[in-house]
Amino acid sequence: MDLIPSFSVDHTKIVPGIFTNRVDTLGDYNVTTYDVRVTKPNIEPNVDVAAMHSLEHLIATYLRNDPDWKDEVIYWGPMGCLTGFYLILKGNREPSEIYDLLLRAFQSVEDAEDVPGASAVNCGSYLMHNLEIAKWYARKFAAYLAENADNPDIFNYPRSERLVTEDGRQFFDS
Repeated sequence: MDLIPSFSVDHTKIVPGIFTNRVDTLGDYNVTTYDVRVTKPNIEPNVDVAAMHSLEHLIATYLRNDPDWKDEVIYWGPMGCLTGFYLILKGNREPSEIYDLLLRAFQSVEDAEDVPGASAVNCGSYLMHNLEIAKWYARKFAAYLAENADNPDIFNYPRSERLVTEDGRQFFDS
């Protein structure tokens, strides 16, 4: 069985940043899945669940309303490990090309007065939100992105190396 792309990332070396996870062809166009890593896996604490949920709502709303990008956005949602998000966009751009969009999206959280869609009618777990902690994580990540704009590590996915036998079988460490 093939290892999925998310599991071929060396989680001991990845830093917070914006990375290309995979590029797929759907019909006549490409879609790219980006890994938007907010915390350093297995080192920093995971993002608080309620804050993660709020960030999902806030940033999805921002992305789907950005006049230049809204038609490109397919999906924005949290990673199961709670260390970041997946963003799926039409096309195939380098992570650095979506840097400004994501920086603005995380900066926009600071101005939020409420969480969009946080009602029983619109959300499957509407009581599980924390706007203030979401703002804290968004501020922290936006500041990190701004401070590291010229650091190539925030755009380059560290792949784990896998031993391949002479007959083509791969050995995995998990």
